[in-house]
Amino acid sequence: MGLKRTDEFRADAVRIALTSGLTRKQVASDLGVGLSTLNKWVTAHRDTDVVSDKDLDLARENERLRRENRILKEERDILKKATAFFASQKP
Repeated sequence: MGLKRTDEFRADAVRIALTSGLTRKQVASDLGVGLSTLNKWVTAHRDTDVVSDKDLDLARENERLRRENRILKEERDILKKATAFFASQKP
């Protein structure tokens, strides 16, 4: 028989899964629960106030900033490579 988790643990797991920016697979692994179990908890808590609207807004903003940061790093790396290329072309 599986390990019985408290309601508080489940609520915290759902909050982490929905707001951390990590994949559910990563959250499940970190918490030592199965992915299908975590997905069931998220589905069960979908219509509750486990995660406030403010927390969801912050999670969306964090995700947007992560995407923007990734794009900026890629652009920076491209510029570094271009600079190195053109510097090597000088006589």
